[in-house]
Amino acid sequence: MAKDFIGYQALTDAALRGVVRESLRGIEKSGLIGAHHFYLTFKTHADGVDIPDFLKEQYPDEMTIIIQHQYWALKVKDDYFEVTLTFKKLPAPLHIPFSALTAFFDPGVQFGLQFRSEADAAKAAQPSPVVVPAPMAESPETSADDAPDPVVAPDKAAPAGEVVSLDSFRKK
Repeated sequence: MAKDFIGYQALTDAALRGVVRESLRGIEKSGLIGAHHFYLTFKTHADGVDIPDFLKEQYPDEMTIIIQHQYWALKVKDDYFEVTLTFKKLPAPLHIPFSALTAFFDPGVQFGLQFRSEADAAKAAQPSPVVVPAPMAESPETSADDAPDPVVAPDKAAPAGEVVSLDSFRKK
């Protein structure tokens, strides 16, 4: 295979992370509309990630947050976003660079993206972002009082570039 001097993989990755950024900007301005809600998976120890220590201890590699019923202070910048979520009934501010994301999924419209880390992308030759069309069961609407904590830990990380079902991230 010929060497890619243009860097198509990095260009594609940056463009698709832009989809996530613009999706978050939309809900920053207007809130969630219809069935839309987001599952965002990220590396907890990636450069620029700022989350409470107890979350880093509980999720030493990767964690998934859900932006649906209970989120506050969403701020979206070019390179990162900030949001406050509750964990064990305590508010926790999160600062997450888009470069730390490994997956994005909107089950309301069955749209998802999967990203590899920069280290994984350097090792593999296959494209990193993958559209994830995994069907997810519709969850019954819950009130803000009985909504679960917005964190679900995956059982294990899937190899980079593999299409995965995000059902494994959903609490049963």
